[in-house]
Amino acid sequence: MEPPEVSELFPLFSTASERTLAWFLEIAGELEFAKDEVIIKESDWGKSVFAIVSGWVKLQHRSEEETVTLEIFSEGDCFGEMAILDEVPRSCEIIALSEVRLLTISAQRFLQLLLKDPQLQQRLLQLSFRRINRFYCRCQMHRQSAKKRLIDLLLFLAENYGKSTEKGTEIFQLSDQDIADLTDISVAETQQILETLDNKDWLDIDRDSQSLYLVNLKQLSHFVRQL
Repeated sequence: MEPPEVSELFPLFSTASERTLAWFLEIAGELEFAKDEVIIKESDWGKSVFAIVSGWVKLQHRSEEETVTLEIFSEGDCFGEMAILDEVPRSCEIIALSEVRLLTISAQRFLQLLLKDPQLQQRLLQLSFRRINRFYCRCQMHRQSAKKRLIDLLLFLAENYGKSTEKGTEIFQLSDQDIADLTDISVAETQQILETLDNKDWLDIDRDSQSLYLVNLKQLSHFVRQL
């Protein structure tokens, strides 16, 4: 990759100096993971920062009682940076949902980047507040209907990670359980709502390629505002 590509692909580095971008590429390593591989274990947090070049991953919390999906990340996202700054132990792990390509740098190198580039510091702060705000919004979801919660999730994924195709906006087909976890509704409700949207021809699920196509984003956005 070239510095302009890093700036364009990763929001975290969108305002970084050319010197920062060049140094990042010089020190970054490349990693590839297959579907279902563990990228970060509970004991690995705080050691490195990862930037997703391609693919989909999930953040999940595992306990003796259950495993719950907390967040989805895809192309352009970075993860692991907050664990370096606050050093709070994590009881979560990052799992590859598809084949994944990553760039990674050590915690020490990342801190050096921050110290040398105030613009990078400011951008990290902005994105951190944005992530906190999204988490807060999700905490308020219980006041909304199950259908609105699910459609809002699909729209968020489409607007942030979707690829425009002839069939519509393509996103990765999450499992029914992952969707249920992220929206705090049951798997049965998830399946019922997806079937309803499919019958209305608002989405098309291609299980062979693990892709979900939102056929008409404008129509779906208008519908969810009425719920």
